Amino acid sequence: MADLLRKPTGARGKVHDITPERAGWGYVGFSLYRLEPGDVAAEATGDREVILVLVEGKATVQAAGQNWGEMGDRMDVFEKTPPHCLYVPNGQDWRAVATTACTLAVCTAPGQGNHPAQRLGPDGITLTPRGKDTNTRYVNNIAMEARDVADSLLVTEVYTPAGHWSSYPSHRHDEDDFPNMTYLEETYYMRLNPGQGFGIQRVYTEDGSLDETMAVKNHDVTLVPKGHHPCGAPYGYEMYYLNVMAGPLRKWRFKNDPDHDWIAQRDA
Repeated sequence: MADLLRKPTGARGKVHDITPERAGWGYVGFSLYRLEPGDVAAEATGDREVILVLVEGKATVQAAGQNWGEMGDRMDVFEKTPPHCLYVPNGQDWRAVATTACTLAVCTAPGQGNHPAQRLGPDGITLTPRGKDTNTRYVNNIAMEARDVADSLLVTEVYTPAGHWSSYPSHRHDEDDFPNMTYLEETYYMRLNPGQGFGIQRVYTEDGSLDETMAVKNHDVTLVPKGHHPCGAPYGYEMYYLNVMAGPLRKWRFKNDPDHDWIAQRDA
């Protein structure tokens, strides 16, 4: 079996630390801090750019030689308000001190120093519906292709209502073949509401060489090294995920699974 499901190592401190080396790929890194008031998270970016996402709670943030003040106003991720986010380029450092209970996501990818440190939210982020019927979900685009704010990173939040599907119809972005497709590694950081719930994610290739179906729970992270990767929220449980994508080209081009592309064609 592929090691695609990563469980948090605890309930406080740095509970995820997924580096490209630990994921077995070349671009995406993801870590998660769960902090109590007064707890500190601090890192140097090295050769990687970073987008800090205040998933919930508040923290004072210093980064790239600047004091960004207290960031965050969404105390529960399922409030669905736009997140406070900060871009930090490579060759810098950052430090966050929690002022409330705080969940801080650290999204990383190779940096080339082409973008300055800057706030990426909440301004400029609007919750937007995508899909129809039970394929409807709601998206906060933090740093997707339309915003020229990063060298490599693509970052977005998705809310999937109970009983709905997401990242569906099944699609893949695992070939460096622009403009037909781009190679993008991807992580999903999962949350459920109510918190004891679970969701389902399948990661599979058309030739069957990879085919894993996972039950995901609160604070789990899944890895998508290749293949299609739909997910679903069972009746009664709303699902949130934070996506981080990166590859050799900062563009999102994908191909649907031919078996299920008829759904996309019908719904277009």
